[in-house]
Amino acid sequence: MTDDNLTRSDAQRRAADRRVRTIDVALDLRDAPALDVNTFATRATFAFDAAPGGETWIDFLGASVDAVTVNGESRAVEWDGARIRIAELADTNVVTIAARGVYSRSGEGLHRFVDPVDDAVYLYTQYEPADARRVYPCFEQPDLKARWRMRVSAPTGWQVLSNGAEARRHEVEGGVEVEFAETRPISSYITAVAAGPYHRVDARWPGPEGDVALGVLCRASLAAHLDADEIVDVTRRGLTFFSDAFGLVYPWGKYDQIFVPEYNLGAMENPGLVTFTEAYVFRGASTTAQHEARANTILHEMAHMWFGDLVTMRWWDDLWLKESFADFMGSHASVATGLYPDAWVSFASRRKGWAYEQDQLPTTHPIVADIPDLQAAKLNFDGITYAKGASVLKQLVAYVGEDAFFAGARRYFADHAYGNTTLDDLLRALEQESGRDLRDWSRAWLLTTGMSELSVERGAGGPATIVQTDPRPHRVTIGRYREADGRIQREDGLEVDLADARTALPGDADGILVIPNDDDRTYAKVRLDDATTEALERSLSTLADPLARSVVWAALWNAVRDGVLGAERYLRIVGRHARGESHVGLLGDALSHANYAIAHYAHPERRPSLAAAWLETAWDAVFSVAPGSDAQLVWARTVGVAAAADGGRATALRGLLDGDRDAPNGLVLDADLRWSWVFALAATGAATVSDIDAELTRDDTAKGRTAHRAALAARPDAAIRRDAWMAAWTDETLSNDQLDATIAGVRAGGRRDLVATLDADYFSRIETVWRSRSIEIARRLVRGLFPAGDDLTASTQWLEAHADAPAALRRVVIEQRDMLARDLRVQRAAGDAA
Repeated sequence: MTDDNLTRSDAQRRAADRRVRTIDVALDLRDAPALDVNTFATRATFAFDAAPGGETWIDFLGASVDAVTVNGESRAVEWDGARIRIAELADTNVVTIAARGVYSRSGEGLHRFVDPVDDAVYLYTQYEPADARRVYPCFEQPDLKARWRMRVSAPTGWQVLSNGAEARRHEVEGGVEVEFAETRPISSYITAVAAGPYHRVDARWPGPEGDVALGVLCRASLAAHLDADEIVDVTRRGLTFFSDAFGLVYPWGKYDQIFVPEYNLGAMENPGLVTFTEAYVFRGASTTAQHEARANTILHEMAHMWFGDLVTMRWWDDLWLKESFADFMGSHASVATGLYPDAWVSFASRRKGWAYEQDQLPTTHPIVADIPDLQAAKLNFDGITYAKGASVLKQLVAYVGEDAFFAGARRYFADHAYGNTTLDDLLRALEQESGRDLRDWSRAWLLTTGMSELSVERGAGGPATIVQTDPRPHRVTIGRYREADGRIQREDGLEVDLADARTALPGDADGILVIPNDDDRTYAKVRLDDATTEALERSLSTLADPLARSVVWAALWNAVRDGVLGAERYLRIVGRHARGESHVGLLGDALSHANYAIAHYAHPERRPSLAAAWLETAWDAVFSVAPGSDAQLVWARTVGVAAAADGGRATALRGLLDGDRDAPNGLVLDADLRWSWVFALAATGAATVSDIDAELTRDDTAKGRTAHRAALAARPDAAIRRDAWMAAWTDETLSNDQLDATIAGVRAGGRRDLVATLDADYFSRIETVWRSRSIEIARRLVRGLFPAGDDLTASTQWLEAHADAPAALRRVVIEQRDMLARDLRVQRAAGDAA
């Protein structure tokens, strides 16, 4: 990583006297299919105003800067590897910079991918928060918006796309040159380019101001798996809903959505050209939960067309102004459009769970965060900014009323279209429409860290009290239930305002089961009392409301993470009730948590027997649940995870894979499921190299090759794991996905004993790799290979000795150390309770 870290103060200084009008970009990608050519020609021309006689810099990370022209005058190149200095400015300036960029293998900048199925080359860009400068010179900060005019040269026959609609195309030597319509003012991080022989499906949205062209694209080798009709249906519904709700028709012209390989994110909201991970192109069996997650992501990115693209945060402190809103809108629109009426159930289980875990780390931060530089911004795309912010917005909508909330959003867009904002701008718009003073609410929820815990304390005479730690104002529903004839039924709900540490509930609670926040209205960790937990242990699956079940499952899991509920008891609850869980999203989360509990929270001496028993539970479920159901597929995937830790079903798995044994009725052994089982066999020593190679012969695709790499690295031999560990650090030819596969192999089955001798080497490498590699690659290495041993000494000593290490690196190490500390603490509690 070069010295490329832009600070907030530098950005403020540069923006103080700049007005950028247009940026013209020309990229020459005609040599992209020649894999021995690692660079491409890039040129940017800027028209901007400045203080006469002053200077500025333009950001660029690449191979070279070849020429700089300022107002028609050739200038000497002053480039330090990250910033191009431009001095002696006029009040109105035209600056042209010619340079060479570098094709990426890390998913940052302009990523180049070769499809092993047909050797086709694909390109796409990914910039947030600051990687446009890897592709063309730019002002890489969100408050220097411009109108962008893109021109791209590419091989003949390729799809070539950018934010604007294609305006002109003509042949040039060795290919074609495509010019795109000028954009409206946008920030650099949401500009985009994609090029390659992508498969394309065209459609239209009949908007109120005329048809909008839609495109759905993926690699040609995945075309047979692209369910474009469903994607287009979600898109049309979303565009109709948001255009009406926000009082402004989708403003960016055409709407292309492209599914791309080796993508670091779920998706990115580039206006007119939204990029998605191709994991959303389901090449095998898929569950309702997977389709719901994809729809949610489509709607999330679409909400960004207004929250983030049309109106953009001034600096990354207010990243939540787009991400929290988009996260909220993804679920809200899923319900409002009729696509997934239970979307808030999935949100409560998965997204809120992410927020609760992030908010308990020592590095937690307010929703409105202090982001001093770009490295901090990169790490702030986390559970606080997304899921906690969305949870709090859900409360805000209830507080001001849905009509007032959307009226405030419409005022916000009307007042600030194509501009940049801060928290105050949004609060002002919402206050004007709702008539409420939101400053106290903002201080309580947006500017603080941590969460309240709501627990139930029962008095001797039958009354109950809600006890709140870290008190905040909540409007919460207290669900009251009774257990009778083996079933739990809701008796009523008490609407309660909580503000103090203790709030007495009216009425007699004798015989009543109490579930605070059972409609998941507020953001708080729920702690169930003993009587309620015991009843749920017996009858959880009889609880009718999936949202209440989501709250219960989350409360049980948080209790495990806090060492209050033993991992073994949690496994018994999952084993007893998961087969009766009708919501596939809740089922998937419960099974995932069970796997995690064994690996991280069970006492080490008990872990082998628990892993063996859990594998048998999952195995039996695959054969006993409804054939061909989502539940069967989720259980079959769980078998893959469980079998990587215990080899008890290795012979049976091999028989299913080889066809010597009949598969469970209704279960399709698609390529992804097969690879998860092959990986498990490799991790327990039950698959040879020839077995793994044979599976690659069956599925010689991009995904097959990364799975093959992971399985080879997973073999339980210390020399093999060491070689894979070293390759992760030293082989800079590995792409982002190949690196992930290598790390997955190293960590397979939780076999710490195979790599424990490398712990000291880890701490000798991390600062060097952080400074020399891109942050995306460095972060994967530092997180993925953190030594999860049985004490904290090494990580503590490193932190003490490296107080001056980059803050973002220290944050990653602090978080990993804290998670290990939690593991050890909970394991000790399990041992003490045994």
